[in-house]
Amino acid sequence: MKAHIRWLGEASFAAESGSGHEVILDGPPEAGGRNGGARPMELLLMGMGGCAAFDVVHILRKGRQDVTGCEAEVNAERAESEPRVFTRIHVHFTVRGRGLTEARVARAVELSAEKYCSASIMLGKTAEITHAFDVIEDDGS
Repeated sequence: MKAHIRWLGEASFAAESGSGHEVILDGPPEAGGRNGGARPMELLLMGMGGCAAFDVVHILRKGRQDVTGCEAEVNAERAESEPRVFTRIHVHFTVRGRGLTEARVARAVELSAEKYCSASIMLGKTAEITHAFDVIEDDGS
């Protein structure tokens, strides 16, 4: 895995992934940026949420569960002083489907957190990570 980061001027950068996708990074105006892109720490949080949500859906679908939607709301706290690492992260999943059970969703969240989500496991080295979820029956309307 690799990434290429190119300075665009001021506090803006273009980050290109090894798979060829580009994301613009920018700082807040008080740091010389123009607020034209996500902050690097926001991308870390978004990556963790995406990794965990991917796992939950994948695990449930592999178990032949009828998943119709999944959202992850991720909230984090950072240390007050430098380095301002994440100290607490909470992930709340909202999983929609037909006939899903809380036990199956709980197991998928647990497997993601403890075994499969590399981003969560890595960030868990500095942050306390907690999880919660809601299961919503999709009636097709």
